[in-house]
Amino acid sequence: MLKAFDDADRKIVGEDIKDVEFSWPIGMPLCRSLGRGLWEVRSELTRGRIARVLFCIHEGRMVLLHAFIKKTRKLPDANRDLALKRMKEIA
Repeated sequence: MLKAFDDADRKIVGEDIKDVEFSWPIGMPLCRSLGRGLWEVRSELTRGRIARVLFCIHEGRMVLLHAFIKKTRKLPDANRDLALKRMKEIA
């Protein structure tokens, strides 16, 4: 999904991921736990859009599992489920 973002939005998300990676552990407003070992990077994109990158920590490394543009207040179950499925595949 990150490849579908335009250059400006990819730069924003990349900087946010870098900030989380090199400042770990870090909390709100940039990063939030979703429970069960799943975390989200919270990015504010251009044109008022919001992106989330779901990740886990595996063997001391940040593993990006899923990215999407957030369109509702609540995290859609399908996005969480996909990230959890991918997380189980690497464990």
